[in-house]
Amino acid sequence: MVAIAALGSATTQLVQGLGPEDSARVEAALAYASDAYQDKACVSGQNALEFSIGVASTLAYLNSDAETRIAGLLFELSILDPDAAAGLEARVGKDATDLVTGVHQLIRLRDMTMGQKETGRGKGASQRAVAQVETLRKMLLAMASDMRVVLVRLASCVTTLRYFADVKLFNDMTHAYGRETLDLYAPLANRLGIWQLKWELEDLSFRFIEPDTYKRIAKMLEEKRMMREGFVQTAIVRLQDEMGAAGIKAEVFGRPKHIYSIYNKMRGKDLDFSELYDVRAFRVIVPDIKTCYTVLGIVHNIWTPIPREFDDYISRPKPNGYQSLHTVVMAEDGRPLEVQIRTQEMHNFAEYGIAAHWRYKEEGGSSFKGQKYDEKIAWLRQLLAWKTDVADAVVEEEEIQREWVEKLKSATLDDRIFVLTPQARVLELPVGATPIDFAYHLHSEVGHRCRGARVDGIMVPLNTPLKNGQTCEIITAKGAPGSAGPSRDWLNPEYTVSSRTRTKVRAWFNAIDQQETLSQGRALVEKTLQREGKTAVNLEALAHKLGFNKVDEMFISVGKDEFSLRHVEHALNDTEAATGPEDAVVLNKSRASSVEQGAKSGVLVVGTEGLMTVLAKCCKPAPPDGIVGFVTRGKGVSIHRATCKNFTEMRSKAPERVIHTEWGRTGQDTVYPVDLFILASDRQGLLRDISEVFSREKINVIGSNTQSAKGQARMTFTAEIGSTAQLQKALAAIGEVNGVQEARRQ
Repeated sequence: MVAIAALGSATTQLVQGLGPEDSARVEAALAYASDAYQDKACVSGQNALEFSIGVASTLAYLNSDAETRIAGLLFELSILDPDAAAGLEARVGKDATDLVTGVHQLIRLRDMTMGQKETGRGKGASQRAVAQVETLRKMLLAMASDMRVVLVRLASCVTTLRYFADVKLFNDMTHAYGRETLDLYAPLANRLGIWQLKWELEDLSFRFIEPDTYKRIAKMLEEKRMMREGFVQTAIVRLQDEMGAAGIKAEVFGRPKHIYSIYNKMRGKDLDFSELYDVRAFRVIVPDIKTCYTVLGIVHNIWTPIPREFDDYISRPKPNGYQSLHTVVMAEDGRPLEVQIRTQEMHNFAEYGIAAHWRYKEEGGSSFKGQKYDEKIAWLRQLLAWKTDVADAVVEEEEIQREWVEKLKSATLDDRIFVLTPQARVLELPVGATPIDFAYHLHSEVGHRCRGARVDGIMVPLNTPLKNGQTCEIITAKGAPGSAGPSRDWLNPEYTVSSRTRTKVRAWFNAIDQQETLSQGRALVEKTLQREGKTAVNLEALAHKLGFNKVDEMFISVGKDEFSLRHVEHALNDTEAATGPEDAVVLNKSRASSVEQGAKSGVLVVGTEGLMTVLAKCCKPAPPDGIVGFVTRGKGVSIHRATCKNFTEMRSKAPERVIHTEWGRTGQDTVYPVDLFILASDRQGLLRDISEVFSREKINVIGSNTQSAKGQARMTFTAEIGSTAQLQKALAAIGEVNGVQEARRQ
């Protein structure tokens, strides 16, 4: 039991910064907690009252409101004694009770998810595990309808870790708790900008995960944190004096490295401890860029600079836009000191923009996925910083605090929801997502075979909107893969809200339609073979003779009525063998202005302007390619590129049928189909990134084929372009896509 004197000391700390009315409410909650927690202990083994006072004291240190401190005192009661917690609202009010309930839900979520194990081995499994932890971080925020719930949870984590450190408890439980905190809660504290907790959560977690490494680094530092901070503070005072003498107003604050940060840098950059120059560091915030360089001169005048450790990110910003001056100097005692100098605008950008410190550490500044989520986190960090700034205000303190609390309560991430599988895997979905969306996010085959769903154990219609934290189980049709399929109704908004889901449903129906077309084309070709008495013919040789790479391509083209059976008859009888590839005409596939529709192709045939023309499928010419014509029997003039190998062969056999041609005036919307080839290192999202280039360049893709083997993706596209200049611009952009090794026109 906590001593009376200790309770008195705790009371003073818990009510710091509160008005008389709020102080009285916190004191009443403390008195109630003292009775309710009598002789009770937490799962960690710590006395429940000591734990609750520790949580509330941390929240008081963060200048939280009275309700948050009360929730910190009493949320453990909902775990240890649910019956006592049932009447909590009448005692402390609805607001504080809602916070208690929210914290309890987050702890329940932790119990459901953190124990799951990712199946599989290797790099892929590791990447999935990292992605799952990131989703859990987001879900924690989304699950908390009041963001103060997250603050209470962070305070409880640091209190538990402090207890483990005090009693020197090292076992499987402390190791697991440290890992959970390091993976989940420390990054949340970082993203919310609560630096006071972030470094302590990391250091304490690291202490239990790798105790030997922690002790080794602590010994190498050869000084306690207080001594390191004292060294930095002395340097700050000296710099402030020099800047004051120069008439410079600046904000200077230290950023001493903590043990986990030192460990990360040594491991990530493969550095020895002696090579670390930023174990002690501080940052200078000045009004403008000119003053940045003035302060840099003062710093180099006071201490000896290390030239190779100077970086000017103001004149040469980092790719993500980050700007600052970085320099390392050697103090009088031979100890290195890192100094960062920037303007307030640069600081705000680094803290809240796309170069935010958390992104730079966790993602390397390379990804902009989830920008909307990140912007909201940045707003939350600014909100918390504003609360700290105004906490000392006296005249309007209560009004300001109420306004802050209302904003913080409404600061939820409401554009996404997070739903669990029965195995406690978390899926991130758009708001309004249904069980069908959930099924397709699990796997395409699960989506195709989806026939029903249970949400939290209850059967629901497939168009039921899912909510945060629900557990969804998909009921699938039995039978072999591919034997069941989706309904066309699923393309309606009332059944699906995810574009990813609708794309997969459309792909299924497109595959079915293509299979039907192929079967129809096969039947037509086989009927022609029977009529001509050539049923023993080699179909592959016939397809190649007609300009197709595969037999199925020939069947599909015939089934779509894009390729005349008359050409098949000619090929069988060798009456028009030489004019196969160029006569393959594609009529539909896109806009009505496509040049492949005949005489309106925009090609001028000299002397015979009214003659029908078609573009050869073998080389697919487009302006301003050099072109030539070849007169066919019955189909007018086929237009080839001047460098086409097929044309060269046909000209050698029938030079009298060659005709001079050139491009005429084309309409603004006239397009030409061309084939593109792309070779790239296979990765997730490659096709999406290439498709974004086509979309950005306003190029319509009417056909594609992708093959992947041994980590290499070979992709072919048929695209409609207005000119080769447009094509070259697109190919250059595709060449810049991550992983692309070659992009060219076939």
